Amino acid sequence: MTRPRLRAEDVKIFTDAALGFFAQTTGHRANVRTAYLMDHDAPAVWSDFHGRIDLGGRYRGNVTFAAPRALLTHVLLSIGESDYTDASHRDIVGEIANQMSGQARRHFGEAMDISPPRVIDRDQARHEANQHQAQGMAPFVIPVQWDRYEAHLVVQMEQGTSP
Repeated sequence: MTRPRLRAEDVKIFTDAALGFFAQTTGHRANVRTAYLMDHDAPAVWSDFHGRIDLGGRYRGNVTFAAPRALLTHVLLSIGESDYTDASHRDIVGEIANQMSGQARRHFGEAMDISPPRVIDRDQARHEANQHQAQGMAPFVIPVQWDRYEAHLVVQMEQGTSP
């Protein structure tokens, strides 16, 4: 039996959350570049810091925001922060994941179980993505450009069959 395909507007919920973060927090808009399906060996999307939410219920998978240190340092600088520790960088990707979680809750409602956002490292992000790919979930990669930096939103989710 074929599973229903994810709709573009389902994926857009997460993109809008990430873009909203940059506009609200820094006052400077981010742009989305052309999305694509990730193949098994695409380490370029895994960056220095990763904020992830795990999805369950009628929808399953995860959504990860992966950003390089330089982008996050620039965000911290733009909001007047003077603490550039790893903890501060993790806070930023965690906040972006938190915004994605909130947007998903409003859009999908109770049909989706959403884990609290978590920050993971590059190896864990790659490992978990490979596990889901082995289960047949091809991740969408959405490059997000802010200022001169590029981050990646990786949406790896599928809609199950209706109960």
